[in-house]
Amino acid sequence: MNGPKVLFEIPLFGGIKVTESIVNMWIIMAALVIASVWLTHGMRVRNPSKKQLVAEKLITMLYNLVKDTMGEKYMSFAPYIGTLFIFSIVGSLSSLTGLRPITADLSVILSWSIVTFLMIQVTNIKNHGVLGWLKSFTEPVPVITPLNLISEIANPVSMTFRHFGNIAAGLVITSLVYGGLASLSSVILSWIPNDFFATIPILQVGIPAILSVYFDLFTSFLQAYIICMLTMVFVQGAGD
Repeated sequence: MNGPKVLFEIPLFGGIKVTESIVNMWIIMAALVIASVWLTHGMRVRNPSKKQLVAEKLITMLYNLVKDTMGEKYMSFAPYIGTLFIFSIVGSLSSLTGLRPITADLSVILSWSIVTFLMIQVTNIKNHGVLGWLKSFTEPVPVITPLNLISEIANPVSMTFRHFGNIAAGLVITSLVYGGLASLSSVILSWIPNDFFATIPILQVGIPAILSVYFDLFTSFLQAYIICMLTMVFVQGAGD
């Protein structure tokens, strides 16, 4: 509710505060590296294992998505899109393990959007040159150059708040529901003379799971898909 907690501080440059979002990100990165090594270990051309078939299917789906959305010319962006997609999903679903979802931290999503913003500008310069990149801000008429600049900066900002807002809102609502159900359980069971049974939050069993289906599963996959699609559309548009 009050943002990520500061877990410890590194005594460098006046003190670098390490929050739970950073630690959780380290945990997720380690888990993804281990999963990647496990999926790709022992790959062979003949008689592939089931895990190899799963890995190949996922990679094929990723490359088909990038090809259909951006075209053959931009297939080199597939690794970044795949990393962004899986990192976003796992970062959001980490809440199911009791960790604070890293996607509920504005700075995390902002860093992804800044990387995407830089990729868009680099792609534009690579395909049109520096002069062509500068000229694109004056089209279709020079008078709307300020609006074009604002629009270019607004893209990463809108991507950030769209993703962050949905995940953070789900975290806040789920926390409020958990607290409300605990209080309601105390009121309902207050007539029981046994103090132990009267304090059991029975209403917290089952009901929050229904909310998790939407906030933790559906929203996580939806927001990961949206940020990846926007990234591909913006990069492809900058290159054309």
